[in-house]
Amino acid sequence: MPVPSSMLTLVADVGGTNTRVAIAQGSEVVTSTIRRYANADYPTLEDALRRFISDEAVSGLAAACVAVAGPVKDGRGTLTNRDWAIDNATLSRATGAPTAAILNDLQAQGHAIGFVDPARTISVIPATEIIPHAPKLVINLGTGFNIAQVFDTEAGRLVPAAEAGHVTLPVRSERDLRLARFVGQTHGFGSVEEVLSGRGIVQVFDWLGQEEGDDRRATSSEIMDEMSREADSRAGRAGRVFVQMLGAVAGDLALTTLPFGGIWLVGGLARAFGPYLAEFGFAEAFRDKGRFSEFMRSFGVGIIEDDNAALTGSAAHIAGILQRRLI
Repeated sequence: MPVPSSMLTLVADVGGTNTRVAIAQGSEVVTSTIRRYANADYPTLEDALRRFISDEAVSGLAAACVAVAGPVKDGRGTLTNRDWAIDNATLSRATGAPTAAILNDLQAQGHAIGFVDPARTISVIPATEIIPHAPKLVINLGTGFNIAQVFDTEAGRLVPAAEAGHVTLPVRSERDLRLARFVGQTHGFGSVEEVLSGRGIVQVFDWLGQEEGDDRRATSSEIMDEMSREADSRAGRAGRVFVQMLGAVAGDLALTTLPFGGIWLVGGLARAFGPYLAEFGFAEAFRDKGRFSEFMRSFGVGIIEDDNAALTGSAAHIAGILQRRLI
């Protein structure tokens, strides 16, 4: 039995700097209701949500679901980069909704798969065959790095949490080893996130400066701008290192999780690097797995360009909970 369209839900995407809140009908976000709030203006997330309730004059919500940029355990989410936390009881109290759910932001991206407008996606590597109900994989590139596996089961969609950004960076050559040692100086070892993130591209640029005897520094936006103008510049070379490492890591993850339903790259950095993936050798690095290289053609890779995907995933997740309760 589908969820009645009259049953409205509140959904929120809670980042380290801003919180976006909206109303949803079923798995569809009502885009005209999306509002953005600066976290610095509110002492708690509960206060920001209450502001939205007041701004939109909302009442009679069936449920609420928020996606937070941080770990979620036992129905409680904690922001990594802000002293905010929320649990199901607090979310219900803030919104007046009897049903509440809290997701990690990347889990929300996983729940969005299949609900995002196909026009807001682009193909990076076409799959030889896509099996719709097979496991899927979401890889986030942004302030940090993380993944979410997506499983469609008879009981509903399952998207377990992960902290994959903190696994060890793959080393395939002496050059990779030097990079891993360079980026690992701060935390004792070279993790994937120290290369494949916003600060990661800066570290790759700095490492190349050390390799090439050039002490010029640059921000991530300056690196991306230089890379777009001069592919053979130091920024362009840093971009190639980044893309090929992304391909290698994504290939490792594909073999680890076997996502025959597809791999989706999400996040601001994924969108920014999208135009360079083919030129800089993503597919070649992704498939460079020795005797398994041909097997790697089983996996399709795409980019989700919809900035509202976490809201859509939150809406789809809470709609699924309500639907199961109606059966």
